[in-house]
Amino acid sequence: MRRTTRARIGLSALLVVASLGLGATPAGASDAPTPTPTPTPTPAPAPDAARLHTLDAALDRTLGDDSAGTYVDAMTGRLVVTVTSDAAAAKVLAAGATPKRVRRGAGRLDAAMAALENQAKITGTSWGLDPRTNQIAVEADSSVTARDMARLRKVAASLDGAVRVTRVPGVLKREVAGGDAVYGGGSRCSAAFNVARNGVRYFLTAGHCTNISSSWSATSGGSSIGVRAGSSFPTNDYGIVRYTTTSNTAGRVNLYNGGYQDIASAADAVVGQSIRKSGSTTRVTSGTVTAVNVTVNYSSGPVYGMVRTTACSAGGDSGGAHFAGNVALGIHSGSSGCSGTNGSAIHQPVREALAAYGVNVY
Repeated sequence: MRRTTRARIGLSALLVVASLGLGATPAGASDAPTPTPTPTPTPAPAPDAARLHTLDAALDRTLGDDSAGTYVDAMTGRLVVTVTSDAAAAKVLAAGATPKRVRRGAGRLDAAMAALENQAKITGTSWGLDPRTNQIAVEADSSVTARDMARLRKVAASLDGAVRVTRVPGVLKREVAGGDAVYGGGSRCSAAFNVARNGVRYFLTAGHCTNISSSWSATSGGSSIGVRAGSSFPTNDYGIVRYTTTSNTAGRVNLYNGGYQDIASAADAVVGQSIRKSGSTTRVTSGTVTAVNVTVNYSSGPVYGMVRTTACSAGGDSGGAHFAGNVALGIHSGSSGCSGTNGSAIHQPVREALAAYGVNVY
């Protein structure tokens, strides 16, 4: 389903890898005192993920359309909440967060996204909310033609600064590959999080992966370890596989260094927060959330309500875990590639998948 800017509703290969085995000074004299150099600001440590998400969710419920999004300030580590009125700012201060007055409210940003959807839906583009700049941030990959770029920029120019357009290298794609990890239909994906409902155990992965096959194994051509119980792609990008064996299906993320990250809860990502991605190809990479409620126009169909990050990823990472500490955030969907350590990994918010299937992380 399509979502507005207010609707924001990983253990990568854990199941299988773990369970199966898955002053320059000018010349001349001066009587003036030498100025003391200003130290370079040091970014604040990452805030506790659970507390951050609890505060963010509470303010989201309280403010509704009186806010045009939230983000984590990179220098202070505090949650910043955009507001359009003094009354909303007072509520934010009372809750212990930092208010920021902005020119564009949620309604104007929703209208900008609707204009892009109706007038510039071009394969190879994505757009989402960046509350740090109070804009809709559009990215266009290298496959977008000059003619389509001109159309995109024309639409953006008509929206009074509410939209910014950036050209990015690479080609936006889902990241399925043939190889190692969880296999189905001749393709390789990654698993995100182990989940459960009424004692029955499952794992979540990408919907474009579960669309490929009904049966999944831990090795190429190996025996089945799970069968598809649900799949949603395009529009969304999540799927669920029911285990046919539940031995050693712990609720943790593989860190690919001999260690694991236990998962205790799930939440929605916040712009500016640090995240990690675990996938079977690039293993564990790190990044920052740059936009939420992102529309991604894949060649195989659009997906809505996604989250854009700077984590690196590659083919075969589809379905992997995006997480912060012990908090599950999302299911890896795709990217436009990675340049050095600067990536563009996109995830499907995990809470939406949990609600759709009535399951919980454990």
